[in-house]
Amino acid sequence: MEVQAVLKYVRVSPQKARKVIEVVKGKPVAEGVNILKFMPQKAAGIILKVLSSAIANAEQKPDVDIDLLTIRSILADSGPSLKRFRARARGRGSRILKKTSHITVILADDSKKGR
Repeated sequence: MEVQAVLKYVRVSPQKARKVIEVVKGKPVAEGVNILKFMPQKAAGIILKVLSSAIANAEQKPDVDIDLLTIRSILADSGPSLKRFRARARGRGSRILKKTSHITVILADDSKKGR
C-alpha cells in the first residue's frame, strides 16, 4: 500500500531540498520525522510538513498501519523560477532567479510485501 502527498511551488531551491531528502530517504516514518525536526535547514521544515501530510493521508485508509510505514521516496523537482532584477553598476541590471520546487513524498508499507 502506497500513500503520497505533494506540495507545489515551494520557495526553496530543489538542489538545497535534495540535500535534506538524502538524509531521510528509506528510513521509517517515525525516525524520519525525528531527524527532520532537528535539522537547521529551511527545507527540513518544509519537507516535514509534506511528510506529516502524507502520514495524515495514510491515517484515512483503514488497512494501513502507520507504525510500519517507511519513506519509499521523496522527490524534489524544479518548479518555475521567479525572475527578478538587481541594480548593478553603470545603470545596468542583472537577473536573479528565485527557484521553486515541487516536493513529493511517497510512503509504503513494506511489511506485507513478504507475505
